[in-house]
Amino acid sequence: TEDPSVTLFREYLRIATVHPKPDYDAAIQFLERVGTDLGLACQKVEVCQGRVVLVLTWLGTNPCLRSILLNSHTDVVPVFEEHWTYPPFEAVKDSQGNIYARGAQDMKCVSIQYLEAIRRLKAEGKCFARTIHLTFVPDEEVGGHKGMEMFVQRPEFRALNVGFALDEGLASPSDTFSVFYGEKSPWWIKVKCVGSPGHGSRFISNTAAEKMHKVITSFLAFRESEKQRLKSDAGLTLGDVTSLNLTMLEGGVSFNVVPSEMAASFDIRIPPTVDLKAFEKQVAVWCQESGDGVTYEFHQKCMDQHITSTEESDPWWKAFSGVCRDMKLPLKLEIFPAATDSRYIRAVGHPAIGFSPMNRTPVLLHDHNEFLNEDVFLRGIDIYAHLLPALASVPPLPTEG
Repeated sequence: TEDPSVTLFREYLRIATVHPKPDYDAAIQFLERVGTDLGLACQKVEVCQGRVVLVLTWLGTNPCLRSILLNSHTDVVPVFEEHWTYPPFEAVKDSQGNIYARGAQDMKCVSIQYLEAIRRLKAEGKCFARTIHLTFVPDEEVGGHKGMEMFVQRPEFRALNVGFALDEGLASPSDTFSVFYGEKSPWWIKVKCVGSPGHGSRFISNTAAEKMHKVITSFLAFRESEKQRLKSDAGLTLGDVTSLNLTMLEGGVSFNVVPSEMAASFDIRIPPTVDLKAFEKQVAVWCQESGDGVTYEFHQKCMDQHITSTEESDPWWKAFSGVCRDMKLPLKLEIFPAATDSRYIRAVGHPAIGFSPMNRTPVLLHDHNEFLNEDVFLRGIDIYAHLLPALASVPPLPTEG
């Protein structure tokens, strides 16, 4: 007696699109099969070798209007099976209706909710002015560099004529639904310290380790100040402060040799309220104050700080928030604390909202025993079945004539 939508969700979860060798072909075949069953047009765009974006399209009655984009990624992060109660790619459902699988929250649920909402609307004979596109992209979990980042630069993406996009959000343990209108800028910085080498028995001056100690002290003092700022202000979320973590240390060749070079890598996530140029100047000062021969280089430096309007005067937000009010869905507006493919969509000028309709649910993305309750999943379909008509029926905008 399982709901067919739940059965389809569990089938998708069993496809092991897990890094480092995600089975993208099986996922594309599955999604293409579902799309064809729904009467959606299908397009496959190979953005680079072995990386395909699948586009499913429900054509609107006025295709000249800007479209609604429903984005989701097909890949999932690795698992440590010994820490799972059930095998992570069997989609076991327990007696409470909790479905355990990698990707249950992040974000195969949303992919199937999009499709099943469209199934319901088409079965009801609905049609809308604006075209709805669904994009299923690879490699989001490893930065999106061979996925959405490349796709938004291609003519096939421009031909979608996007007006507004929905993408993934996060579960919420409370009654509220988290809505993300912007993201932090991820900076990955590697600091190198060069100093005097020598024998491990001597007090050598100007060593790389002494300089590295100063670097780490400066960086982690800033980390502590941001941590305390978040802790002391109940109005702030993780998305409102700059997170900083020391993630890698390198250097040394032997116990009895003072190394001539050491390196530290930092993962920094900066909210859009921060002046990025001023922040880089601060990084430069920390390095200069640590001594000569201290340099830094970027392994990732996102400078885009676009945010999506949540003003009621904005027609897209008005449509989205109006449905949520009508359905009595309490919203909590936030900056996303990590990074999703929404940043690439916003960077090319399109408003995007991160939203996964999962409240009263622990946040378990990337965690052991990731699960989603089937009732929460089914309610998400109902939510999208109300959201899509509102968004796809937004009246023509001034720029659309």
